[in-house]
Amino acid sequence: MVAFYNEQFSSRLLIGTALYPSPAVMQQAIRASAAELVTVSVRRETAGGKTGDAFWSLIRELGVAVLPNTAGCHSVREAVTTAKLARELFGTSRIKLEVIADQETLQPDVIGLVEAAQILIKDGFDVYPYCTEDLGVAQRLVDAGCRVIMPWAAPIGSARGIVNRDALKLLRQRLPDITLVVDAGIGAPSHAAEALELGYDAVLLNTAVAKADDPVAMANAFRLAVDAGRAAFEAGLMTPRDFASPSTPVIGTPFWHAAS
Repeated sequence: MVAFYNEQFSSRLLIGTALYPSPAVMQQAIRASAAELVTVSVRRETAGGKTGDAFWSLIRELGVAVLPNTAGCHSVREAVTTAKLARELFGTSRIKLEVIADQETLQPDVIGLVEAAQILIKDGFDVYPYCTEDLGVAQRLVDAGCRVIMPWAAPIGSARGIVNRDALKLLRQRLPDITLVVDAGIGAPSHAAEALELGYDAVLLNTAVAKADDPVAMANAFRLAVDAGRAAFEAGLMTPRDFASPSTPVIGTPFWHAAS
């Protein structure tokens, strides 16, 4: 089980609802992933009219919990307003908080992110902040009241996997009591497994599944990878070594020499 604020979930895979070739494929992929918490763009749903209502019906059919996000927001005011709209629209205090600094890289505005998190937490939200892997930023978010931190592995949609492994390891070490979710940049099931092997509590992804040739099969692959990564972490991975170490000991083993 993994804890997100006061809620417990069995699945350590969070999945997005955008970019799928069809609503039916989206539903099938989410079911195959076994995800229990899915992200939804507030802006897309509020702009969709009847289409948005139909989409929301599809999500309700899945029986999953919803994590609305403030994707596309570039200011504190915009993000806070969108979060409040999400609470009214979806009836939940969960919010994946995004405040974007750069449109091309979608890198978070970490200063605005901390400010928006402070405002929303005081207003009763459970904030899931999308941030970089910077320890100082993460600590400020924790000080603001965040119990979940969501650092990226790499820029959104880049599929590069974990770029700064040492920084993510440091976050895990320094924030042992915080739920950590690798969010963005995951492109392959092996990337997700690596995040869980580092001790991260979960991963959130979208593009890697939605844009696969077979989104349903890929969602299942990610489910298996997340389970394997967590199992490996709990089992205790061996420490890498600089030199070879024989798996079969030679001490006490008899040696025979060929006759000359």
